[in-house]
Amino acid sequence: MDKSNSGFSEAGLRKIRDVLTRHVDSGKIPGVVALIGRGEQTHVEAIGTMRHDGGAPMSRDTIFRMASTSKPVTMAASMALLDDCRLRLDDPVDQWLPELADRHVLKRIDGPIDDTEPARRPITVRDLLTSTFGLGIDLTAVGSPIFNAIFANGVFSQGAVPLPEQDEWMRRLGTLPLMRQPGEHWQYHLSHDVLGVLVSRVTGRPFETFLRERVLDPLGMKDTAFHVPADKIDRLPPSYAPDPQTGEFTVWDEAKTGQYSAPPAFQAGGGGLVSTVDDYHAYFRMLLDHGMHGTERILSRPAVELMTTNRLTPEQEAARSTLARNAVNVSFGQGQQGGWGFGMAVRTYRGDYAPLGQFGWDGGTGTSAYADPENGITGILLTQVGLTTAAPAQLIHDFWTTVYQAVDA
Repeated sequence: MDKSNSGFSEAGLRKIRDVLTRHVDSGKIPGVVALIGRGEQTHVEAIGTMRHDGGAPMSRDTIFRMASTSKPVTMAASMALLDDCRLRLDDPVDQWLPELADRHVLKRIDGPIDDTEPARRPITVRDLLTSTFGLGIDLTAVGSPIFNAIFANGVFSQGAVPLPEQDEWMRRLGTLPLMRQPGEHWQYHLSHDVLGVLVSRVTGRPFETFLRERVLDPLGMKDTAFHVPADKIDRLPPSYAPDPQTGEFTVWDEAKTGQYSAPPAFQAGGGGLVSTVDDYHAYFRMLLDHGMHGTERILSRPAVELMTTNRLTPEQEAARSTLARNAVNVSFGQGQQGGWGFGMAVRTYRGDYAPLGQFGWDGGTGTSAYADPENGITGILLTQVGLTTAAPAQLIHDFWTTVYQAVDA
């Protein structure tokens, strides 16, 4: 690339490479692929190897399990249905998701799961889009009966056990009471899986089929999917979940025999995608360009604005910020942006090198993708090491610290 017009300094790009190399050389990160983009320019680094004991080198087209970094991309399918007037923000979801009709809500979030009261109102599309429909992975409720029931019922889509097909998944979800009243409280993750089912039922097609037609194919995201086909499987590294105490590498998911080697029964919008740095760059660049990809419109400008600006009330945002700041021992400092749009975090206070308005999200498999309207930059960092230890989170933090030093006005 021609770096002279990129808006990134030569010294800054060298520092990014040096810091990424230091993490790989530490022995805690086998390999990493990173992309930064500004305007028409991109800069990519591929460092290290696919496996922790060596093997093939990382390359620009290496495919990674995106985990929760799936959320910003899968959200686009719901936004396309809003654009088409096939969904409305305040439509109750009962007609498409009868399993979520006539909900009951826990009287106390830490109480018995049968100690409930009727929900004050139906769950709406807006509640799902903002992650406030009443159920989620709530770290304030760890160890409570409802938190344990979420895992016991097999509805958490980031575990090692594959999920059932979507109707059975919804049936199981529907057996659980809500933790909070609809629209009341931001809670993580489960709403994105529900949105995938909603898109499928509204369109009468598999979630991935609609997502591909409206978003992935028009953007040229040819390596983004819910599984890796056999002719690409050699580009997928194993996914590691290092031992939290010793740091010893443990394989969480192999490539050729793993859960991403065949189409899943359940296409999980909350964390099921695989992708590459270039595919994700195309998506986040589209968001920076207000829904446009070249001369083609993917999403309307208002849809992108809703996704990428804070949608939480002051009370909800305060609760989310408090949770993030009090859970640093679990999250290694991730998730402290303040706001939340549709499917992604939005920075509402300046807590590190990134400015207000930066949007995107991270994934538990060691992935990070954000765009920054103020500076016009995108950044994607992908590795194969899960956040069971601090090492991948530290890598993500250091990547963004160096990215912002490399921005040359």
